[in-house]
Amino acid sequence: MSEARANHRVAYFNGRIVPEREVVLPFRDRGFKYGDAAFDMTRTFNGRPFKLKEHVDRLYRSLRYLRIDPGLAPAEMVAASEAVLERNRHFLTPETDYWVGQRVSRGVDAVGDEGWEHTGPNVIVECIPLPLKARARLFRDGIDIIVPPTRRVPPDSLSPRAKTHNYLNLIMADLEAKAQDKAAWSVLLDANGHLAEGIGSNIFLVRDGAVVTPHERFVLPGVSRAAVVELCGELGIACKEADLDLYDAATADEIFMTSTSLCICPVRSIGGRQLPGPIPGPVTRRLSEAYAESVGCDFVAQYLAHLG
Repeated sequence: MSEARANHRVAYFNGRIVPEREVVLPFRDRGFKYGDAAFDMTRTFNGRPFKLKEHVDRLYRSLRYLRIDPGLAPAEMVAASEAVLERNRHFLTPETDYWVGQRVSRGVDAVGDEGWEHTGPNVIVECIPLPLKARARLFRDGIDIIVPPTRRVPPDSLSPRAKTHNYLNLIMADLEAKAQDKAAWSVLLDANGHLAEGIGSNIFLVRDGAVVTPHERFVLPGVSRAAVVELCGELGIACKEADLDLYDAATADEIFMTSTSLCICPVRSIGGRQLPGPIPGPVTRRLSEAYAESVGCDFVAQYLAHLG
């Protein structure tokens, strides 16, 4: 998306739809200072939002956990998201799609006599073009996963089930992975040495035709993750949650990742160990085809069309 288009997209900001360049937060906003904010992201398929209500519902669970009142009912957040998307829709081409994101911070941090006042939460809804070209090779080659030394923050410290702006735990782990391989994706272990998740992504293993994924209590419960679990039920593919370690990953027949933007993406290697089968494997391919049918968009072809 060109700079000119970026300068003309609009966003929702505290009750108004304005040009993106007019969305300006005070430097004392707690989201900026401390990561004291929650957000969520859905994506569009052919310009239409996918499971927008489910993403907004998850946002409100995160906000409730953080004790932030956004000042909007969930239905109003959905309406604001639809309005922003509609105003930005004309920038899309038949080959492109958006993330549609909602962000809510606790607001300005007024701590004394500095003259600032608490003005309530800051609420933003935005459209971001999906990085289809940057990620196209992942569908051709598969993802290379590195498991970094940094462990996922345990739920008794800060629940990973809330989607907060405080991403430093995941970012530090990703930096460690990219120090080994700039193109790699990180997947963290939890404090017990079990596979957890990556930045905005969930991991699935396939063995003997059955699908298994880490327990929800240790990861962000991805909307795409839930969609895959549902598809497994419809297709008669056994699927369960379990404690998974690096042995399970090393002996898997297939591995794939799920995320809002990628939907389902095959994994080529983990920790430098190549997966044994084709990319994607048969179960990953079957689920990808069913997912594409359910959303009305061949997302794999959409990505591959952007290969340079």
